[in-house]
Amino acid sequence: MTPILLLIAGAAIFFWWNAARAAAERATQVGRNACAAADVIWLDQSVQASGVRLRRDDDGKMGLERSFRFDYSYDGIERHTGKLVLHGDRLVSFAGPTRASETVPLQLH
Repeated sequence: MTPILLLIAGAAIFFWWNAARAAAERATQVGRNACAAADVIWLDQSVQASGVRLRRDDDGKMGLERSFRFDYSYDGIERHTGKLVLHGDRLVSFAGPTRASETVPLQLH
């Protein structure tokens, strides 16, 4: 009976890892595309997982919601952090770069 339990546990770990990798790849794609659309520099060329929780979607189905963060820069000097949340492979929240033309420089007197 123990080998069967080990096999089930191994399969569960594999599926968890596989889903986490797929979500990270999707988050990378979203972050990269957002930076390209806003004409900013996508720093580190990666995203970092920042959280995971159980949450119901709009249909009431339970699923995992994964949070990621990424860094970007408008000028190559200052670093800013963007955040995105995926429920499955669907983007449910995004906070990150805006179009460079929409930013207004701060003028100090």
